[in-house]
Parts: sequence; C-alpha cells; structure tokens
Amino acid sequence: MRAVLTVLMAWGVLAGGGMAGGAPATAADTGLRRSGAVSVAPGVAYGEFRMAVPRGTVHGHLLTVDLADPRVSVDLLYPGAVGARSPVSQLAAERRAVGAVNGDFFNITETQHPGVQATGASVGPAVASGRQLKGAVPDGQRFGPVMPPGATTEDVIGVGYDRHARLDRLTLRGAVLTGEGPLPLRGLNQYALPVGGIGAYTPQWGPASRVRAICGTDTDRAAPCSTETAEVTVRHGRVTAVGEVPGAGGVPVGSVVLVGREEGARQLRTLHIGEPVSVSSYLVGQGHGRLRCAVGGFPVVRDGAPLAGLDTVAVAVRTSAGIGAGGRVLYLMALDGAPGQTGLTVRELADLMVRLGARDAMDLDGGGSSTLVTGDEYGATVRNHPSGGAERPVPNALGVFSAG
Repeated sequence: MRAVLTVLMAWGVLAGGGMAGGAPATAADTGLRRSGAVSVAPGVAYGEFRMAVPRGTVHGHLLTVDLADPRVSVDLLYPGAVGARSPVSQLAAERRAVGAVNGDFFNITETQHPGVQATGASVGPAVASGRQLKGAVPDGQRFGPVMPPGATTEDVIGVGYDRHARLDRLTLRGAVLTGEGPLPLRGLNQYALPVGGIGAYTPQWGPASRVRAICGTDTDRAAPCSTETAEVTVRHGRVTAVGEVPGAGGVPVGSVVLVGREEGARQLRTLHIGEPVSVSSYLVGQGHGRLRCAVGGFPVVRDGAPLAGLDTVAVAVRTSAGIGAGGRVLYLMALDGAPGQTGLTVRELADLMVRLGARDAMDLDGGGSSTLVTGDEYGATVRNHPSGGAERPVPNALGVFSAG
C-alpha cells in the first residue's frame, strides 16, 4: 500500500496537482505532455515529459522528491576532492543514491592560459553533509551562460537541516590570524581568487594545481596570470614553508596552504617559518538555519515567475533544480540530448520549471554535462542521453537518498 501511495503522490506532482502547488496541464500549456511517473524509492518518483516548441520537440527527465517523507534525504555528491571530476552515475553508485542530477558549472578548460591546468573545480559555493567545501569565484571568473541581473556566483540551491529546500546566497567570511593582526581571507578551495586576495586550500581541495587561482581578474576570466604571487604552508598552527609560486599536490591533514596574489602576496611574504598562524573561514547564508547541502548555479524562477533578463537566444540541453510546496518538494530535471531533439533557452527553461510545479528554480550546468540517473542496489542507470554521446565527468551532483 505504501508503494502504491508513493506512485500516486508522484503522479499527482507530475500532473501539476495541488500536492506540489502546480497548475494542471491543459492544451494551452504549449504542448507539455507527461508520462506516468514510477516510484524509484519511497518518496522519490521518476517520469518523462515532452514539450513542443517552434524548433521541434523537447524531451525531459524529472525526479520528484518528497522532502516531507522522513525516509528521504538529499546531499551533495562529489569525488572526494573539490578539484576533481567523476561521472554522475559513478558518484551516485558510490553513495548508493536512488537518484541524482549533475550540479554546478566548473573550470572545464584553460585554453586562454597556455600551460595552466584546468582544475575541474566548480564555480559556486559547495556544502556536503554539512561540511563547507568551498567558496565562490569572482563573477567575472565563472563559466556558464550569462546570469540574470542581480545574480552572483554566490547563489545556491540547498536543503537545510529543517528538511526544507531553498534558494540562498553563501558568502565567505574568514581571516588569516597572525601575531601582527588578521589578514582578510577571500577564498576557500577556489580555482580563482579575487585580485589582491588570499585564499586557503585545505585537504578537501585535492592534488590539483593551485596555479589557476592567480589567473584572470575579477571581471575578465581570460586576463593573464598574475606575476606577483606567494604561497605559505601552515601545519598544526605554524608556518612551515614560504614560496613565491603556487604549487600542486595534496594538502596533508592538519595543514592549510595559503595562496596570495598582488596585495595578498605582499601580506603573505611578511610571514616567517615557525610563526604561529591560524585560519578561520565560514560560509554565511541569508536564509534561516544552516544548509546541510548546497550547490551553485543561478536562479531562473522566484515566487512562481521567471526572472527578468533571462537569455532568450542561446538554445542548449539544460539541467535545473526546482522547489515547490513551500520547500517540501524538490524537482530535479535534465533534458535529453539525443539527436533530433532540441534544447531550451534559459528563459524557456524557467517557463518549463514553473509548469512542472516549481515556485523557485536554479539553472545548473547544461550541455554535455546534463545527466540524470536513478539508482538501486545494482548501480545507477543514466536516464537521459548526454549530448556528447557519453557522460561527462563533473565536479558535483545533487544526490537523493531513501531509507525505505
């Protein structure tokens, strides 16, 4: 009986029933047609839809997650390091998630900086199992479509300890505490640092090179790398190494590596080996209560309406996460990239998420990254066709779990 009720709940949500706060689908809904949803686990349903647009047919895949069900939880999946990538199916299988979609945009290429390695690290803040993994790069250093007015790289979608999903904005607060006074900390495990700033790299960063952190500027991702840099290693509260060029290799447990550029580099050069130094950092949100998990992107829907200024030209395969029912329903959607099917503009994506029942929604990484999977005890199944013909390794994903 419980499984039957779960399927009925999922169908009501997908059909726009009152349970999710959506509007019923009609012929006036520009041809949106949904398939019958199926339960993949208690509180989690999977379904498909097709929508006619002037360019052709959009085929999409949707996970509907009932956060009001105490058996259901959501967390950020990542490959054990911020500067690393794995396919969504692998991330889901390793954690035995019952569903997942790819997450944030990321540092995918460095053609503008010859000889500098792309880190694979994501653009925005990331929180996994309550652990704050990283901060946001400057707006001008991001990858992805043009953001609407007012959006920043600090924007996230997440789920709090209160089991409600929400859009939020996570700002890094921190300091490097020295005997001469505090130095402002302006980065945490980020592939790009603000001009003049200092960033901290912890064991969660992984072995990726830190050189990319001093390339580009706050307004120009392709600007040359800074020539005024410094790197300081702090282990168990004392400086153990001071250098001029950012390095690579994993950061040992109990250590933190500080990278500075311009004024930040000049400040780090005042530190000496043996000097006591400590680093504090915290991501501060605007919403009520801490987020248990969060992933970056940019908002496309707020309060049931698309945001002003969304792009209406570029068509691509898209991924999105939406929120309904006062934060108690989460919609995870990825378009299909099979040949012969079209994508959506960002504005069309916002319209679609509203029709599916979302009152708020984020645009996540799209194109060849768009991937939606369902999982069971045997592994994870990719439900859509990635547009590149195979899964693209990504830095993170939103994973869904069910204890039923």
